[in-house]
Amino acid sequence: MPCPRQAFRLKFVTDPLYAEHLRGVAHPERPERVEAVAARLRDARVLKEEIAARDATDAEIERVHSSRYVALIEREVEALAGVGRARYLSTGDTVVDASSLRAARRAAGGALVALEAAVAQRAAVFALVRPPGHHAEPDRGMGFCLFNNVAIAARAFQAATPGKVLVVDFDYHHGNGTEAVAGNGLSYVSTHAYPAYPGTGTASYRRGDDCVLNVPLPAGGVETAAFVAVWAALLPAVAAAVRPDVILVSAGFDYVAGDRVGDLGVGAEAAAPVAAAIRGVAEEHCDGAVAYVLEGGYEVGALATSIAVIAVAHDAREAPAAVTELSDIPRGIRAKLDDALRTLPGPPTAHTKGPQ
Repeated sequence: MPCPRQAFRLKFVTDPLYAEHLRGVAHPERPERVEAVAARLRDARVLKEEIAARDATDAEIERVHSSRYVALIEREVEALAGVGRARYLSTGDTVVDASSLRAARRAAGGALVALEAAVAQRAAVFALVRPPGHHAEPDRGMGFCLFNNVAIAARAFQAATPGKVLVVDFDYHHGNGTEAVAGNGLSYVSTHAYPAYPGTGTASYRRGDDCVLNVPLPAGGVETAAFVAVWAALLPAVAAAVRPDVILVSAGFDYVAGDRVGDLGVGAEAAAPVAAAIRGVAEEHCDGAVAYVLEGGYEVGALATSIAVIAVAHDAREAPAAVTELSDIPRGIRAKLDDALRTLPGPPTAHTKGPQ
């Protein structure tokens, strides 16, 4: 994992319980995603300052999920106690075992702690949690996800302050669960492979004063420069329109080349300029407050490298600018980007400068 051996300021929320979910189960969403990644980050002195997680309460979870759904998880996970096996949650394709509910409560709580620390310290914090969350809808779990960690954190922030939240999602897969709860002060922006799972995220639109912007990318892959250029154009424009008080990032790294579940063919180094763009808009609009919450990414090396370069981007005295051109974006993707940006207030040319 290429990374200078120095102490970084990026703080991490961690908990041993995250590794207990699906331990011993043959599944891509496995404990090594946090255990081995954390070990590599500690060795590189990237993971230097750790913040303890906590459990999310029912009241916090039920700002996003129905009490009926929470009770369903409790009932079905409790039935696995002492059985020593895993099964699918009855709402769909999410595998659970006897430890899953405890881990999911702690994952949602980890996102809450990360956001609280980011706001209090006006800094970037990374929640190294599992199970992930952005597919979880109000009444069902999907795609490895039980509770929608970023949405729960967003609504908790809004319960404490009348602020606006921008959720940034660069996972290979579309965050259908987060889009489902957008609105009421929560805006959502995503790039994702299409028509890959879950097959959503083709349209951009306004929901009241909030924005949902989707830029579907070809599932066959994109060049690293194009991926970075899309985000370099998206983030400043969305932030200028939304003017968020805090940024939450659904940090999924399954877009990286070689990922066993995703793979857009993008280099792990792309996380650096994308994080630099996130840092730039966070400093302009949110006093630097940004909370990253782990979503996908199923290769340990790519995960560790991506998170390490994010730490570098947030530690630099000045965030490194992404050297990109709109000409790096293929015409078909540029059309999707322009469609998304036309959803924002103001003329499209105010958002994407350069050759049309």
